[in-house]
Amino acid sequence: MGAKKRPFYRLVVADARSPRDGRFIEAIGTYDPLANPAVVRVDAERVKEWMSKGARPTDIARQLLVREGVLEYTGPTYEKVEKAPKPSKKQVAKVRAAEEAAAQPAPEAAAPAADAEVATSAEAADVASAKAAHMASAATTSMSSATSAATSGLCTSGKKAAGKHSAC
Repeated sequence: MGAKKRPFYRLVVADARSPRDGRFIEAIGTYDPLANPAVVRVDAERVKEWMSKGARPTDIARQLLVREGVLEYTGPTYEKVEKAPKPSKKQVAKVRAAEEAAAQPAPEAAAPAADAEVATSAEAADVASAKAAHMASAATTSMSSATSAATSGLCTSGKKAAGKHSAC
């Protein structure tokens, strides 16, 4: 049933050995998913009669019948658990810093700690400048090796360069 890009379904009672789109015993309803809201028409009396005879609905047919109120939902019930949002790394760092500050002794001991922080920031600046100098020298070294390789006609991988301006 239906047409291309226009689905329309029948709810049928069929023998389990029949092919999916093959022979069926009785049509007991329809499902039109394109209507807004989707329309399900079911003969509830016939569904209950076939269920009493031992018919078992497929998963999708069961969902439709439960939604229409013909069958009761018998699956597991899950309680919705709301999780608190995970704090970012910055928030975690702030919390830890606050805990450490609270754990430190009286304000008298805080004065030498301030001097240590100044020394620490000066040391951090020295380390940062040393890293920058190292990165600059590494960049210069790699540029000079690439330039010498280009002038010699070889790639950095040792292969012969294809042309004057080729990048390996």
